[in-house]
Amino acid sequence: MADNRTPRELTTRVTMERPKQWTPPDLLPEPDKEAGMSYRWIRVSMLNNADPRNVSARLREGWEPVKLEEQPKFRLLVDPDSRYQDGIEIGGLLLCKTPTELVEQQQAYYQNLTRQNEEAVNNSLMRQSDARMPLFREGKTSVSFGRG
Repeated sequence: MADNRTPRELTTRVTMERPKQWTPPDLLPEPDKEAGMSYRWIRVSMLNNADPRNVSARLREGWEPVKLEEQPKFRLLVDPDSRYQDGIEIGGLLLCKTPTELVEQQQAYYQNLTRQNEEAVNNSLMRQSDARMPLFREGKTSVSFGRG
């Protein structure tokens, strides 16, 4: 009875593959990265109203619009009525770039500012704390077993 079985090495299990699921397309395509540069989509309009204040602030931070020649794959996606004819504007957002070191400096600046604000709030709270009614109570609990 055992002689008519096929060896285990010759039998294989059929792998079940899951059917591919449809996913919606990305609203903003990812640009081809250039070494040492960071990319970001900057709002130039919202609800068909121009937002020059936001664009001006980002340009002063060091962001510069990416030219269409640098990213030719966006040629078909660009808004034909864009105010930035050489730039890449999609849905009221303009693709911009800046050196990565500027982004790192900006992150360090805001992390330091956040740390200073947290310290100021904590110092203010501790100054108002009273030993009779502390704002923060250190949780020291102990477990004791009764004698029965």
